[in-house]
Amino acid sequence: MKNNLIKIFYAIIVLAVVIVMPAKAQLKLWQHGVITDEFIFEKAPYPECHASTIAETPDGLVAAWFGGTKERNPDVCIWVTRLVNGKWTEAINVANGIQNDTLRYACWNPVLYQVKGDDLILFYKIGPSPAKWKGFYKISGDAGKTWSAQYSLPDGILGPVKNKPVTVSNGDILSPSGTENGGVLIHFELSTDKGKSWVMTGAVTESKGVKSLQPTILIHKDGSLQALCRTQNRAIMETWSKDNGRTWSPLDTTSLPNNNSGIDGVTLKDGRQLLIYNHVLPPGTLVKGARTPLNVAISKDGKTWYAAAILEDSPISQYSYPSVIQTSDGLVHVVYTWRRQRIKHVVIDPKKLELHEIENGVWPKMDGYTAPVVTGDAKDL
Repeated sequence: MKNNLIKIFYAIIVLAVVIVMPAKAQLKLWQHGVITDEFIFEKAPYPECHASTIAETPDGLVAAWFGGTKERNPDVCIWVTRLVNGKWTEAINVANGIQNDTLRYACWNPVLYQVKGDDLILFYKIGPSPAKWKGFYKISGDAGKTWSAQYSLPDGILGPVKNKPVTVSNGDILSPSGTENGGVLIHFELSTDKGKSWVMTGAVTESKGVKSLQPTILIHKDGSLQALCRTQNRAIMETWSKDNGRTWSPLDTTSLPNNNSGIDGVTLKDGRQLLIYNHVLPPGTLVKGARTPLNVAISKDGKTWYAAAILEDSPISQYSYPSVIQTSDGLVHVVYTWRRQRIKHVVIDPKKLELHEIENGVWPKMDGYTAPVVTGDAKDL
């Protein structure tokens, strides 16, 4: 009996190796240009984390996320870490949702933004739900080592709801925002004084039944702006601005699928656009889909996209809510949620990415490889 159990045990190990090793080998086919793949932390004083953000300061990289018992729980706080001498510092709790001695709300969706020649700003939300949250911020004058008191944003101004602001051609700062109360609608907020004050720009026209949120802003060579949006309509949608974000075109559907999960993009120094997202079309007519794989696509014009990399493709749990920047050395840094348990940090050399055509919205195969099928219910969508 004992010998049989030992044989079964070793058979399971061999089977696991047979399954896992080819999967890892195949994933490498899609990771040309990936030069760093690491967890920001291994252990944390809370079971779940989500919605990470990253910024480059004059003293190096700073990252943040929310962590607590579970999303929406009142104990969820904002945590910040810095990359020092190649290692991430122990994260510090910089914001909580305590209102008074008897009332506490969750913190949500931090967004870091380094104002050129000025402070580092940490935006975040506090409230019982996205429909009822309010926008707050703190500033750091020493690259994230210490933080100011908490300031509230003016009524009607939420700050960036997930993705970073951008500096447009006339020097204004444009923040991608939106509301989830009484509908899911995107809007943009504009600052002409380095983030000290904000006003809402013209609304984006949405078609009936369209529910878009969490835009990310790309800047094109002719000065036009393109905002790509997460939606509840099974596709990434876009809107364009020709006047530095003051007015926007009606929303239109792109060729890229969306699983009602966050996306983020960045305009590279060479003028190309880079997008991080889950290239997943939900099954049937469902709005939500599994948040895996996590993909990288590249475009020259924001219209035709090419498959560039896969950062994660395991069918286990989720890989979601990416935040992406390009640092002064030309490298691309991505942080994202890893199974709601940790935050992953990936560094990409965009010059080494190999591009492949995406036909009819289908991620291309490479040497017979395609992402694994996810079975069962997708968790925490």
